[in-house]
Amino acid sequence: MNDFPRLPLGQWVENGIDYITVTFGVFFDVIKFIIASVADGMNIVFTSPPFWVMLIIFAVVAFIARGWVFSLGTTVSFLLILSLDQWDNAMDTLALVLVAAAIAVVISVPLGILAAKYQTVSTIVKPILDFLQTMPAFVYLIPALILFRIGDVPGIVATVLFALAPGVRLTELGIRGVDKEVVEAGQAFGSSPSRILRQIQLPLALPSIMAGINQVIMLSLSMVVIASMVGAGGLGKPVIQSLSRADVSLGFEAGLSVVLLAIFLDRLTASFGTGKGYFRFIMDSFNFRGRSAEANAAEADGTNATTSAASTEPAELTPPVR
Repeated sequence: MNDFPRLPLGQWVENGIDYITVTFGVFFDVIKFIIASVADGMNIVFTSPPFWVMLIIFAVVAFIARGWVFSLGTTVSFLLILSLDQWDNAMDTLALVLVAAAIAVVISVPLGILAAKYQTVSTIVKPILDFLQTMPAFVYLIPALILFRIGDVPGIVATVLFALAPGVRLTELGIRGVDKEVVEAGQAFGSSPSRILRQIQLPLALPSIMAGINQVIMLSLSMVVIASMVGAGGLGKPVIQSLSRADVSLGFEAGLSVVLLAIFLDRLTASFGTGKGYFRFIMDSFNFRGRSAEANAAEADGTNATTSAASTEPAELTPPVR
């Protein structure tokens, strides 16, 4: 076994990353500037207002999403985070999670739609998603750290890669799960593929898509804590400090804050997918939910159907005037 030649795969990867860093250094600097600017802006939005202003906003959003019980639980949870002196860290973590999740959703949902529409795209994407899901979380930090250096940006990039897969898979699953008869009904009315996608497939696949977004946010939250090892801020810092100093109290307080934040984000996004609370009323007012699939299909191209019916209707015969 010792005589078997060793494959220098790791050295090849290192040489490839060095080549990318030297050749596309300006490109990665631009990406770093854009992501850092967005993250700093989001951080200012969450940390600049007084805590009671953000507390009211969180309570109102929770009330719209699920009602007064969830609003009360949200208020108590964030007051507990405030009493643990973890408010600033929680707001930093929330900002990083939202930025990373937004980037992951912008990439994953269109990619899932393409994978559902084209079998070739699905065949190419699936092994890549398998690779991303099976790779250990800490491995994502190494190339991100080399390309973007220490700070929030490598943590966000690693988080996006780590959380990307569920959004793609569940979007593809939701669109493929739409009843084909409903799609055929829309096609029978002469509607375009883009209109079928917008008015039939996406509304019916919304619960599955929102479940994917929910998983993206949850994975982003777990990865943002790990990303503190490369300089990202938030609740990951006290967690790392508690590990290095064996500080049980600090680790418990920071961990509890992460759990409360995760519960809030999980219940919030889950309510958007199932249409609970006043969110359902808002969506129904815009005719996006609460309608039958047949109604969406029938209205996918109502103008064309009306015009076609008018053109085929026989003209009324007028008796001759004597």
